Amino acid sequence: MVDRIMMVTAYTTFDLLDGEVEGHGFEEEAMAVLNVTSPKKNPDHVSVQLEMDNTQVDNVEPHADKVTLSPDQAREMAAELEKHADKVESAQSE
Repeated sequence: MVDRIMMVTAYTTFDLLDGEVEGHGFEEEAMAVLNVTSPKKNPDHVSVQLEMDNTQVDNVEPHADKVTLSPDQAREMAAELEKHADKVESAQSE
């Protein structure tokens, strides 16, 4: 990914995932970077950041999306991820 907005390092949670951008009247696939962080000093939230490879997406200006979660929200998201991971694993083993 050239011209990234997010800093991608060896500590980035996931880089080069399969991503998809969907909007009114368009759908595009692109590589994506997904990162989960919290502030180093006085952490008070968890951030989830997503950036699509802007060289593969024509319908959206280059940008990165970010959501800020409380500790409880981050735990709820983690539980949902676990639940759905179990569901997919179970379906694949049948």
